[in-house]
Amino acid sequence: MSSTSFLLRAEHVNLSLSEQSVLADVSLELAAGEIVTLVGPNGSGKTSLVRVLLGLLKPDSGRVWRAEQLRIGYMPQKLEVHATLPLSVLRFLRLVPGVSRDQVMAALTEVGAVKVLNSPLQRISGGELQRVLLARALLRKPQLLVLDEPVQGVDVNGQLELYQLIAELRDRYGCGVLMVSHDLHLVMRATDRVICLNRHVCCSGHPEQVSGDPAFVELFGSRAASDLAVYYHNHDHKHDLHGCVITPKTHQHGPDCTHA
Repeated sequence: MSSTSFLLRAEHVNLSLSEQSVLADVSLELAAGEIVTLVGPNGSGKTSLVRVLLGLLKPDSGRVWRAEQLRIGYMPQKLEVHATLPLSVLRFLRLVPGVSRDQVMAALTEVGAVKVLNSPLQRISGGELQRVLLARALLRKPQLLVLDEPVQGVDVNGQLELYQLIAELRDRYGCGVLMVSHDLHLVMRATDRVICLNRHVCCSGHPEQVSGDPAFVELFGSRAASDLAVYYHNHDHKHDLHGCVITPKTHQHGPDCTHA
């Protein structure tokens, strides 16, 4: 694949902060229509790498290439708004330059959060806030979505729904998606490719390949690697909290489910 086929490409990136190595010879690439997820323990350099990729940090060496006039929608890991600041969801989203009320309504409708349009930002739930932040990223009409811990503070059902929504948005717009996550179990079934980072790229590839890689096992443990195997399946159905398949048309449990 030629470099013109990629939205984003990093080659041999090195970065040190406070005289400590943060990134060592990191290379990656991301194409349109692809979901790539960075996983790794705390302090592994995930956030620093994202900042380098977005041009917010300059690497000590190496090269970062972005498609010309690449439109990026960024969803931060968290948003802190002072409790005394009178900021509604509508007003918050209207802070994006050139955005109309109708565009805000459309974006909130797309992420399933239109009901919080006039709610104070501080009073909505964790799941609703993540959807609002995703709507904000969509207002840029992005070719690339960068999502830093997109399901943080969301319950398990909400996490599944958000990952499904992200995949639907990718399919609808053909945009690339770069996610950062520490939740191995859920993210492994919501991504096309995984990059396991611990200052350097330990391993990368399809989730099933990565979970069996010796470097992954060394970093996360053999139990984590074996547990992930239960999540590999085609994405043509849904599960309940027990992991049982729910038939799409009837919303009934499948015949093999012992919890029905």
